[in-house]
Amino acid sequence: MKVTDIRIRRVNREGKMKAIVSVTFDDQFVVHDIRVIEGTNGFFVAMPSRKGNDGEHRDIAHPIRTETRSMIQEAVLEAYNNYKEEETES
Repeated sequence: MKVTDIRIRRVNREGKMKAIVSVTFDDQFVVHDIRVIEGTNGFFVAMPSRKGNDGEHRDIAHPIRTETRSMIQEAVLEAYNNYKEEETES
């Protein structure tokens, strides 16, 4: 499985949630509402989630393997950093 497209749909300058992206896999499957979060140890990617009746947030789509999560996170953060660089050059 390969990431074939990343679309940055919204960017926030304020707050910890910095961007919302959509990721396409193998030009066949897309996952929307993946968030780029600025944490205390740097940026990370949060999978789309929904708040349950008990108030807990649960991922509605997520990678099962650590390697897959790393691959997605690296691709998303690279796209986000490229977007930020292009924005500052404009």
